[in-house]
Amino acid sequence: MNLVQWRIIADWAPELVQAAWVTLQITAMAFALALVVGTAVGIATSRGHWTRRVLGLYVELFRGTPLLVQLFFIYYGLAQIGVVMPGMVAAVLGLGLNGGAYISEIVRGSLAGIDRGQYDAAHALGLNRFAIAVWVVLPQALRTATPPLVNAIAAMLKDTSLVSLLAITEMTSIANQIYTRTFRAFEIYAVIGLMYLVMTLAFSIASRALERRLALGRA
Repeated sequence: MNLVQWRIIADWAPELVQAAWVTLQITAMAFALALVVGTAVGIATSRGHWTRRVLGLYVELFRGTPLLVQLFFIYYGLAQIGVVMPGMVAAVLGLGLNGGAYISEIVRGSLAGIDRGQYDAAHALGLNRFAIAVWVVLPQALRTATPPLVNAIAAMLKDTSLVSLLAITEMTSIANQIYTRTFRAFEIYAVIGLMYLVMTLAFSIASRALERRLALGRA
């Protein structure tokens, strides 16, 4: 009977720490891209112009197809027509565009939830469109959007496990490498799961702190 051998984790600790750092880098860059794309698309589609139909195709495409297929298409499919990019770039682009489609719906829903009377009151006070957006709309929309946005970044963190298939040495990739060399699946995948859990909980704690701060600002 093979006993649990946690010593393996200690032996591979430097590689695991480096892989965790790569995972966090990918998550941060992809979320930044997703936030920019999602905010722009969410604002554009909330106005009900022709942009809603055009950009709606992007949203439906990335929400209606598996992320893994999207990553393979960006990394392998585009390479066949001459668009070659490093694995890290493909991972950030794929995760960012996929996340942007979901964030656009969060932004659109947050903007739609603002009462029309808020706009009318701001116009009555003589504020222009830019001032209304900065001082009236965005603060209220941010309070509504904060919890789902944190959920989005936590989901994106977990989705980074898929980029191991693009030859990127993040946490899942290094876990697979350790397993093929040690054949100790229990220890390594238990620790990798715990690492994902700790990072996800850290985002959740930060979210609650931010929500409390926004609530105090509103009070």
